[in-house]
Amino acid sequence: MLQQGNKAPDFALEDQNNEIQRLSDQRGKTVLLYFYPKDDTPGCTKEACAIADMYNDFGRLGVKVFGVSADSPESHKAFAEKYNLPFTLLSDPGRDTIKAYGAFDNSRAKRVSYLIDGEGVVMKAYSEVDPATHSLEILKDLA
Repeated sequence: MLQQGNKAPDFALEDQNNEIQRLSDQRGKTVLLYFYPKDDTPGCTKEACAIADMYNDFGRLGVKVFGVSADSPESHKAFAEKYNLPFTLLSDPGRDTIKAYGAFDNSRAKRVSYLIDGEGVVMKAYSEVDPATHSLEILKDLA
């Protein structure tokens, strides 16, 4: 896992709208990059919906939100539409970015999140994520 102060690896991943998103395009903005195992599963849905519920709060703080899993852009699109998720979901089918961020262990995806500053440096790393309360924890850390 990356630690506070580490340079966050850049990525170029396809989103749910088949557009390429890069961390480097977010320079000057704070980014919440959260990794999750699979679209439309109980824990992942709970986490995504909790972040969606707080999305306006993240926006007021100038935070760009990206969710990342190995699911396809089509799966992400269906997941985002089903739950009205207002943020961007990124597809990493090769798991290169997932592994670079330490969100993969023993052949399975892990629930890991990072706050990344406008210079691309990790401000905070979250290795213990409770899907129901994680968004509140992040907002508290940003305050």
